[in-house]
Amino acid sequence: MTDTVRRSPLHDRHVALGAKLVPFGGWEMPLSYPSGTLAEHAACREAAVAFDVSHLGSVRLVGRRSFAKLQRTLTNDLAKIGPGRAQYTHLLDEADASVVDDIIVWWIDEDVFEVMPNASNTSRVVEAVGGDDITATRAVIAVQGPYARARLEQVAPGAAAVGRFHARRLDWRGVPLTVAGTGYTGEDGVEVSVPAEEAAHFWDEVTSGAGVTPAGLGARDTLRLEAGLPLHGHELGPGITPAQAGLDWVVSWEKATGFRGRDALAAEREHGVKRRLQGLSVPGRRSPRAQQAVLVCGSKVGGVTSGNFSPTLGHGIALALLAPGIEVGTTVGVEARGTTLAAELVKLPFVARGRARPSPAA
Repeated sequence: MTDTVRRSPLHDRHVALGAKLVPFGGWEMPLSYPSGTLAEHAACREAAVAFDVSHLGSVRLVGRRSFAKLQRTLTNDLAKIGPGRAQYTHLLDEADASVVDDIIVWWIDEDVFEVMPNASNTSRVVEAVGGDDITATRAVIAVQGPYARARLEQVAPGAAAVGRFHARRLDWRGVPLTVAGTGYTGEDGVEVSVPAEEAAHFWDEVTSGAGVTPAGLGARDTLRLEAGLPLHGHELGPGITPAQAGLDWVVSWEKATGFRGRDALAAEREHGVKRRLQGLSVPGRRSPRAQQAVLVCGSKVGGVTSGNFSPTLGHGIALALLAPGIEVGTTVGVEARGTTLAAELVKLPFVARGRARPSPAA
């Protein structure tokens, strides 16, 4: 470990639980616990899990100019929502409209916003929209799964009641929480921002008290992949625009303020995208991996951005950026370490919410 690697306020809890810790986005975070990634994945699909996602950034904007600053910088239209809601949006590169970061905005109060960037992009977001980086002052715990709200209700009923893509402040036993009905698993749940000094207590109440299974980054990645959700640095990042990632809906062309990168994105829109994110289904346990080439009739048509074994489906799945016009149902090849895997283009998501059968004991 180096002095530059950051640790979550929940680090000691992860160590005590026997977590395998790995570097991620400048942080040391749990990859999995002794139960293993497959068990943690299943627990999220069938019951409820808790992820420590404190590595994500938190940027707070306060004041009457905050709305205008966010509105003219980010792609989505905050005027479509209001205080007490959350919104997914993008920060684009001005020159080529590639996604600098994908962000969740929590609109807490009339002139109070909390912007949640990816782990390594917090400084870029602060540079673009201003505000104060409050990441070090809190932990963020994501409680996810079909029984997430029922379990959380035993500990914090107010947090469990926060609806999907709603956001609110509330008091928990004298501790101020900020809660949003968001997540990154394809299942229902909430994300709870807890003051750093109280985070371990809240974690204990959720896991030991309410029986929510701790889960690490390994399960978080397989869950988001099954849900067809993009990961920055894979499906989003330099050279990849919202249109290429199939996220056209996150762009509001009607905003009078425009947004950063609008002209470049409009030029791509006029000429048409040269590639598009698609889903690949692969029979058997072997799965494609990032950067492997995708072939049609022996010719390269794109490349894999993420791939893994799907615990829910029992076979390999992948996301890939491919030339437009290749239809769902087409059989393609994936160059994988000296062999070619047969794959079929399929509609996303690979696993719809609630597809896994909930545990009767949940």
